[in-house]
Amino acid sequence: MEQWPLPHPARTRWGRLSIGLTGGIGCGKSTVANLFAARGAAIIDTDRIAHSLTAPGGAAMPQIAAQFGDAFVQDDGALNRAKMREHVFAQASEKRRLEAILHPMISARCAEEALAAKGSYLIFDVPLLAQSSHWQQNVERILVVDCPVEVQLARVMSRNNLSEQQVLAIIASQAPRATRLELADDVIDNQGDITLLTAQVERLHQEYLRLAML
Repeated sequence: MEQWPLPHPARTRWGRLSIGLTGGIGCGKSTVANLFAARGAAIIDTDRIAHSLTAPGGAAMPQIAAQFGDAFVQDDGALNRAKMREHVFAQASEKRRLEAILHPMISARCAEEALAAKGSYLIFDVPLLAQSSHWQQNVERILVVDCPVEVQLARVMSRNNLSEQQVLAIIASQAPRATRLELADDVIDNQGDITLLTAQVERLHQEYLRLAML
């Protein structure tokens, strides 16, 4: 966990301060990313990149169609996300096969965006960072957005119109909360109070600015 002031960072491949941002579903990671972006951080969103790779005409679609079949491609040429999600959810080997296509492309696109980014420091928004040794080794600090499971449940059930059982299944498929917290260098507690959330972001932003200058 963080020690104030934060220690001198060891620069990674990106050549400047790089933060890995993660959190479980419903923890408010996107809200936190937006607050950092408003303060001048460069946000590189791996989910957005993955969606662009599997959109109509996306770079990953030819390989996905070749390996999984046309049944996983919508009429517009985009990935049939619901069908693929159901397919890989219970089959770890199929999930790994999909990741073998997407992950190198995502990594390459992240590198392109990092080189072009103009922000004060880099924040890589990586939902599955806790399961990825690659990302853990390629950022200087890991920032976890955290909240109790009951808060996750309430948010996702309301936002996505899912049942409690469905949300619990998604939570169970992600890294355990304790694992994320163990990996964290910094933690933001997001239980719904935007004033408290903003104050935590501002505090870390000032420290990240200081580290970025070292």
